[in-house]
Amino acid sequence: MQVATTGTTPVSNNNQTSSIPFSEFLENLKVKMKQVFHVRADIDQLSLKRGLPPFVMREIMSANPLSVGIPTQYGGRGGVMKENIGLLAAASYESLALSLTFGINSALFLQPFGKFGQDEVKANVFNRFLNDKAMGGLMITEPDYGSDALNMQTSYTESESKYHLKGKKHWAGLTGWADFWLLSARQQSKSEKLQRDIDFFLCDVTAPGQNIVVEEFFENLGLYAIPYGRNRIDVQLPQTHKLVPETTGVKMMLDLLHRSRMQFPGMGMGFIQRMLDEALTHCKERMVGGKSLFNYDRVQHRLSKLQASYTICSAMCANSSEKAGLDVDLSSQGMEANAVKSVITDIMQEAAQSVVQLVGAKAYKLNHIAGRGTADSRPFQIFEGSNDILYAQISEGLVKMMKRAKERNLFQFLKGYDLTDKAVHFVKNQVDFNLDLQIPQRKLVEMGKIIGRVISLNQVLDLSEKGFNKELIDGSVAFLQQEITKLMSAFNFKNEEKVVDGYDENTSWLNFVAG
Repeated sequence: MQVATTGTTPVSNNNQTSSIPFSEFLENLKVKMKQVFHVRADIDQLSLKRGLPPFVMREIMSANPLSVGIPTQYGGRGGVMKENIGLLAAASYESLALSLTFGINSALFLQPFGKFGQDEVKANVFNRFLNDKAMGGLMITEPDYGSDALNMQTSYTESESKYHLKGKKHWAGLTGWADFWLLSARQQSKSEKLQRDIDFFLCDVTAPGQNIVVEEFFENLGLYAIPYGRNRIDVQLPQTHKLVPETTGVKMMLDLLHRSRMQFPGMGMGFIQRMLDEALTHCKERMVGGKSLFNYDRVQHRLSKLQASYTICSAMCANSSEKAGLDVDLSSQGMEANAVKSVITDIMQEAAQSVVQLVGAKAYKLNHIAGRGTADSRPFQIFEGSNDILYAQISEGLVKMMKRAKERNLFQFLKGYDLTDKAVHFVKNQVDFNLDLQIPQRKLVEMGKIIGRVISLNQVLDLSEKGFNKELIDGSVAFLQQEITKLMSAFNFKNEEKVVDGYDENTSWLNFVAG
């Protein structure tokens, strides 16, 4: 038994997962997943029902997968980013919902709690994760303040020994399941006004006065294994349960969210690889017109795009492993985090759609990996920042930097920007122009898509320098060049059309057909 100490409180890890090599740790998890998803049960059938049978999570959690998010001094594997991303990738090959469950626990609870939580409560919390298989999540989003998190209305007041939090939260993954939550709230002054800054608190739903009431469970469209719902917050929390930011609560939230977004490629990695493997197997075995589907030119084009997506995601995983460690303050790294999250989630959805197209009608079922993948990957483009919003924020950040640098030529600026300095030479013809820095919102989104893919191309080139398969690199470079070219064409097309109010006036086609 490995024992770590903090103060006088020992933390024991009865599973000894912290001392074994990561490859062995990961292989053990894969064996557990194969056992529950393919031997004891059929994941295609399990995925038709909400939640998971108790034996599934019990068997998987016996491998102590969440130990990757726990510091070594508390008996965990140390929160190494490479391992966190590797865990997500291994899980998402079998189940995107399981991978997201790990991501919620690790990126949205264990990592920020380990970084900003108070030492007095860490030992008990981590011990329950390691030995009691507890789970944790994050509550930020509110019914009337979705993407407008800075105006959240959940409030707290402070007494001599307690914080009293009141409000409502919804769309928190693991609603009703998690033992621990990180709750976001704004302090209420004596005049009942809410402070501008945001604070985070640890809530243990098993403790007196800390129960969170689930008012409604949502019938979510995909990700059936994960419960979502609307929660009523009215809890009394000890002073030791408040997280301690390095500067401000808003910066703590940004550090948390940016690190989480940088880990999305982990969930994308196994998922895209599974889509690629399924597509290759089907196309090689399926005979159409006397020859294998694999030999048709259009099919080769789709398969090559899937391989390009696999390569891009691999580059993102390597990049995040090096840049998104817990020792790094990511609060100011919104440009890269937003690009990674938005591009990889677009690619995930496109990969699933492509496999459905290749397989045909039988893939249009929830009990087929591609049909299920289409529904399960879609919300990734929405949660933790809708992609339209993130793309607009990328462009807004670009404009600010260009103004600061007093540079209007997009190529010249990107050539000197560390996230794009290599890639920009591969798309010079597309981006060598003076950018009007007064960009309408619809064009902000389009430009954000372009910059996101230039940043992705830069990461692919970084991966190439490390010796990654050259043929796959070349394919992904060509794929991104084509994507950027198409997006630039859309950006340059002038379209300022507005919605027609009262569109139904004189528009029934039946009135314009004779007879």
